[in-house]
Amino acid sequence: MKTDKDPMGAAIRDYYLKGKASQLRVFSPDFDEDEMPVPTLFRNFKEMSPLEQKALELAKGKILDVGAGSGCHSLSLQEMGKNVVAIDISPLSVQTMKDRGVKVVKEINFFQIEGEFFDTILMLMNGAGIIGKIDKLPVFFSHIKSLLAPDGILLLDSSDLRYLYEEEDGSFMIDLNDNYYGEMEFYMQYKDIKGDQFPWLYIDFNTLQMYAEENGFKAELILLGDHYDYLAKIYR
Repeated sequence: MKTDKDPMGAAIRDYYLKGKASQLRVFSPDFDEDEMPVPTLFRNFKEMSPLEQKALELAKGKILDVGAGSGCHSLSLQEMGKNVVAIDISPLSVQTMKDRGVKVVKEINFFQIEGEFFDTILMLMNGAGIIGKIDKLPVFFSHIKSLLAPDGILLLDSSDLRYLYEEEDGSFMIDLNDNYYGEMEFYMQYKDIKGDQFPWLYIDFNTLQMYAEENGFKAELILLGDHYDYLAKIYR
């Protein structure tokens, strides 16, 4: 990723260097404009959600922190004495993580990692989003299989967006002939830096479990969040 297409990295870099940042704006054809609060990307362990805290506690062995951003999860893992490799496609985020003291940081796309094995793969902050589309799940699980050690685990969180389609009577108006309701498109902007549009997947646990089993894995629901979000553990 080039820095002129890296709005999140620019926001992270600004906040790290200056202690403040402008609006990190989030756009989608499906929603009104939103904002990602940049300070939350620098939270410590005590400030994290129960789902995140539980995931960090469960992480074991050699850990891969996918889409590590500012490095908050990696730094917390290091403070616990755990061995973590942080990756991100954002060059500005990678530089910030190095400056903040993350020991092993790589600028690489998750799907391009080869020849390395991990005991835990960690995908937090709606980490399942990088799968992009529901039909990419078999490719995703194939890649997970190539990276996980024999007793390895994948810890990821996501959200079930069906609440967006809930009627007053409690029923759900979801068109089963349309694309999966958790498939979204987003782009971000920070100051005059506008990123490319990208697909992002929010997946309900039952669908995740079904695809996991079809691809040789088991999926276990670890914890439910306050707003249709959850933490799942996936293993062989």
